[in-house]
Amino acid sequence: MSTKTTKQQRKRRHWHIRSKVTGTADKPRMAVSRSLNHISVQFIDDVAGKTLASASTKDKAFEGNNTQAGNKEGAALVGKIAAENAKTAGISKVVFDRAGFRFHGRVKELADAAREAGLEF
Repeated sequence: MSTKTTKQQRKRRHWHIRSKVTGTADKPRMAVSRSLNHISVQFIDDVAGKTLASASTKDKAFEGNNTQAGNKEGAALVGKIAAENAKTAGISKVVFDRAGFRFHGRVKELADAAREAGLEF
């Protein structure tokens, strides 16, 4: 019996999610990526294989704020910035891809902030 690492378990969950969730030009996939210190989101058209818009705690739009990158407030701010970037790219409806991460904490704060800023998913 072999034990799986946390990363291997997340990759397996993500594989199952990605088998069902795809993005199109009309309704792109909102893919969330999370590390210990940062969080980022991309709006991806899987049909064309292109990233339409993105936001991250490493972007210049995030740097001017007094919030830390690795906490819930930082994730909520990234969600708001991501929704604004999506609106400028002409995106209003998305498919949410949590990438195997549990929907709580920073991932939930990002999603809630993006919904409040006008994204539909």
